Amino acid sequence: MKGLLSEFRLYLCNHWIKHIPSNRIRLWYYRNVMQFNIENGSHIFMGCTFDSAKNLTIGRNSVVNANCRIDNRGTIVIGENVSISNEVCILTGDHDMDSDDFLGRDHPVSIGSYAWIGTRAMILPGVNVGEAAVVGAGAVVTRHVHPFDVVAGVPARKIRERAFNKAFKYSNDYKRLFQ
Repeated sequence: MKGLLSEFRLYLCNHWIKHIPSNRIRLWYYRNVMQFNIENGSHIFMGCTFDSAKNLTIGRNSVVNANCRIDNRGTIVIGENVSISNEVCILTGDHDMDSDDFLGRDHPVSIGSYAWIGTRAMILPGVNVGEAAVVGAGAVVTRHVHPFDVVAGVPARKIRERAFNKAFKYSNDYKRLFQ
């Protein structure tokens, strides 16, 4: 019965709640029903889907834009003031292709504070994106990204470093009524 209830709340989340045009209502559901740890000032825009209850922590003032896929079967930790653009896919699970029974595995993903993930980027299982790193649009991130690195491409490769500035002052303060 417990598994059925868990599947039902995930179904509601991914087929009904994601369409509600109120961040406040969606966040209430994510925090209280899905048991995500989402700090104040953070937003999850409409259309985002999840693979599990729990296993998701989002720091303050971070933004997950519309239509992202968050595979939180493994743990995902997103820092403060992170900007995740539209249609980003964050994966934590894969399969052991050499296993006789195609064994499923979960690997944690972390995204450091002040990171920016570009539109339609894909973060693969087990990857850590460092503080203030930038992942270009459409990149497929297969390895750890060091703090302040800018990566792009398939697979993602370092193309430069972001200006080193430990005194970031910006805050992702989105206040949109219908998103």
